[in-house]
Amino acid sequence: MELTTIDRFPLSGKRVFIRVDFNVPLSDTGAVADDTRIREALPTIHYARQQGAIVLLASHLGRPKGKVDPAFSLKPAAERLGELLETPVKLAPDCVGPAVQAQLAQLSAGDVLVLENLRFHAGEEKNDPAFAQALAALADVYINDAFGSSHREHASVVGMVQHFKLKGIGLLMRKEIAALSRLLAHPEPPFVVILGGAKVSDKIGLIGSLLPRVQTMIIGGAMAYTVQKAQGVAVGKSRVEADKVAEVKTVLAEAEQRSVALLLPKDHIVVSELKAGASASTTPGRDIPDNLLGVDIGPQSIESFRAAIRSARTILWNGPMGVFEIPPFDQGTRALAETVAATASFSVIGGGDTVSAITQAGLADRISHISTGGGASLEFLEAGDLPGLAALR
Repeated sequence: MELTTIDRFPLSGKRVFIRVDFNVPLSDTGAVADDTRIREALPTIHYARQQGAIVLLASHLGRPKGKVDPAFSLKPAAERLGELLETPVKLAPDCVGPAVQAQLAQLSAGDVLVLENLRFHAGEEKNDPAFAQALAALADVYINDAFGSSHREHASVVGMVQHFKLKGIGLLMRKEIAALSRLLAHPEPPFVVILGGAKVSDKIGLIGSLLPRVQTMIIGGAMAYTVQKAQGVAVGKSRVEADKVAEVKTVLAEAEQRSVALLLPKDHIVVSELKAGASASTTPGRDIPDNLLGVDIGPQSIESFRAAIRSARTILWNGPMGVFEIPPFDQGTRALAETVAATASFSVIGGGDTVSAITQAGLADRISHISTGGGASLEFLEAGDLPGLAALR
């Protein structure tokens, strides 16, 4: 069953519950440090207001563990949203209950109310039926525009949906699904996938799902050391998931069988201890000495990966090539970011560090699609669906 987008519903005079993803980083002063996710939700919010809806926005922030914690209040997000909308945006004292209902009763068409952090209630993450029903009692229409949260079976994403006849997705969700579905359905070859990050376990399912579709797969970051270990190449003190080595060997065999070009680092930037200011050196080849650990890809690897990227017509990238948060071990990631941005390919990027690399380099406008959900994008590409979308069907 096809998902219905918000622009297909009659919204005038209706209370519209929009699940957004305002799980944004906060600065030391408590202000929103990066408002990307709030900005991405604006088209859906604007549309609902223009149609005369009373708009309720619901999100989680951080991990307050089912208890009220002022440090995780959505107040900064509500204030930033008000600035972006250039209109007052109120914050409810809670996300359910009589006080919220009373505040709702005072709202008029076009008004926006941000509900307080859903995770102040343990019932959100437990997908508690009573909590889900209490959330549903607030509104007439349910819209999921929180792509980054839709891989979680929580009350606001899955449990409450069954209580609505009018239910669908927002404009951001539609954009995310369209971009990622293009990678699954008809990716224009050569399709090059770049995977990095710490754990191969997070992406081994994705690798298996993508192997029938890709021509080249580039693997960097710490996950490359587990793959290198599976190939019998020395990894020194580098991070390795020993329990995944056998599974990786199976994936390597399938890649070979499908004639997928699997590119791994040809050299590494290595240190004796992972810390800022550590003295680094470059290995002459793939082997890492016993007393050292890898922290980034080396210059030979950068050139090898860049050549593959330049040939691509379709690119998916998730995960940095090194310890991105400690310069200069971000050089491999930044070099690939510049190369991806310079191509004319259809490019999709997901994952916090990868998005940060692109944004910090000022290259975001040269990427076809930047996903707002790292984990959600991986799960969608692996399974072709998400719990939050399945609930709507």
